[in-house]
Amino acid sequence: MINKTILDEIGNTPIVISQTLNKKPGVKLFFKLEGNNPGGSVKDRPAYNMIKSALDRGEITSNTPLIEATSGNTGIALAMIASLFKLSIELVMPENSTEERVLTMRAYGAKVTLTPADRGIEGSRDYAEAKVKNEGYKMVNQFGNDDNWKAHYKTTGPEIWKDTEGQITHFVSSMGTTGTIMGTSAYLKEKKETITIVGVQPTDNSSIPGIRKWPEAYLPGIFKPERVDRIIEVSQDEAADMAVRLAKEEGVFAGMSSGGAVAAALKLIEDLEEGIIVVIICDRGDRYLSSDLFR
Repeated sequence: MINKTILDEIGNTPIVISQTLNKKPGVKLFFKLEGNNPGGSVKDRPAYNMIKSALDRGEITSNTPLIEATSGNTGIALAMIASLFKLSIELVMPENSTEERVLTMRAYGAKVTLTPADRGIEGSRDYAEAKVKNEGYKMVNQFGNDDNWKAHYKTTGPEIWKDTEGQITHFVSSMGTTGTIMGTSAYLKEKKETITIVGVQPTDNSSIPGIRKWPEAYLPGIFKPERVDRIIEVSQDEAADMAVRLAKEEGVFAGMSSGGAVAAALKLIEDLEEGIIVVIICDRGDRYLSSDLFR
């Protein structure tokens, strides 16, 4: 008899090889499909680890009002996990976030607060911090919570190492909160120091949901630059175009941050004759259908 819960389905996501986009015969390009998590993104991993660890340590209880600023995927994951643990959570995001994100969070029972679009996620973070200071809320604090990156150290890194039979040479990940790249890097570097860790950032004046080049004052506290060997920048157009190509040419339906990561991986491949590259495909494309991405 099956006794699994929805929490048991977080992680162990599929990894598939590129059939079309990679043209180098000596290079293998793999996509790790994080949209296959039950909440639809890679953020299920840290959301579960942050909330479960805080509960285990007694830092929060069922009576603790939680709040978090999010650009979308973390909010959906937190809404799902909070509902399972019967916790109250308010999620704060810019008002130009896609309707799918807002409605999904509310479907899980979360309160959603929208802040002015021109302030971006920084404005959402400021709002949440004010509620913590003045109204007794507890912030999940994905940007400074070590349980964020530790989720990937415990799960994402080991999965990739196992899936590639320890042959991975390059790991590519978009950088937002930086939890994915921090935790996966920490694990992979312990296994093989020569693995190259590649972070993806937007070019100046590009807006790519899920990928950020943070101002110094908002730089995530969990970010350790020494864990990233190389940063590749991609433009908004490159990320959007690659998301469309991923769907049409590889059958991988994902958002702009995944498109940006794959665009960066292909730039990386230009300089390689051989290698085994794993790219994080962080969510599903259906989260962007109300936007202009696939029109």
